[in-house]
Amino acid sequence: MIDLEKRISDDLLAAMKEKKEMELSTLRMLKAEFQRAKTEKGHAGELSEDEVVSLIQRLVKQRREAADQYTAVSAGDRAARELKEALFLETYLPEQLSDEELGQIVEEAGALAKAAGPKDMGRVMGKVMAAVKGRADGKRVKTKVQEYLQSLVE
Repeated sequence: MIDLEKRISDDLLAAMKEKKEMELSTLRMLKAEFQRAKTEKGHAGELSEDEVVSLIQRLVKQRREAADQYTAVSAGDRAARELKEALFLETYLPEQLSDEELGQIVEEAGALAKAAGPKDMGRVMGKVMAAVKGRADGKRVKTKVQEYLQSLVE
């Protein structure tokens, strides 16, 4: 598998050559975030694949939240741009799990954690998040885990 950070650098160069403004500004922002993360963690070299995926997920989440805020104040054009950036960034994330696959992982994690109800949310979430590693959004995981734990008490 090609290194994700290298792929992003290559795409940045291609966006410059092709004068794709939205991709170019988004990738520049992403590269700046890589540099900041390396500086914060004292990395001499590259970030790990998991760190890169985690960083991209955080940026996607920020873009979606910003879009919600822009929509709330009737700034539809700004919201649309944030959503376009989020969709573009998502192309660098691993393929997302289907609802069925996520449900299976939640059930397995629940069984491992010996979950009995909603009070076991933290234990199950920890196991599920470790298992999905960037292949499912945290909100989606939380909803699935809540549904699963609620079904145990009914």
